[in-house]
Amino acid sequence: MRRNAWMFAGYDLWMLGMESAVVMTMRGMKVAAGGAAAEAEMARMVSEKVQAGLDLQALALRGGLGHTMPGALSKTTKHYRKRVRANQRRLAKT
Repeated sequence: MRRNAWMFAGYDLWMLGMESAVVMTMRGMKVAAGGAAAEAEMARMVSEKVQAGLDLQALALRGGLGHTMPGALSKTTKHYRKRVRANQRRLAKT
């Protein structure tokens, strides 16, 4: 049976949405608490988003996203999921 690339890409996007919602909630709680930790988290959030976008652009320019649309979508989603999961692990420790 042949693998449906769009179905797997859709699943990856769904998982990214779920993981992102968890991280947004964790970050929101940290920011709502206020203080220096909240300010540091907001600054970190902005810098991480900019860096993730620049890293993805560099990957695309090197041809690292593949040659098909489902492949590019899947690699883009995995690029962001890796960062979201890292944030989830970091925020869960605090």
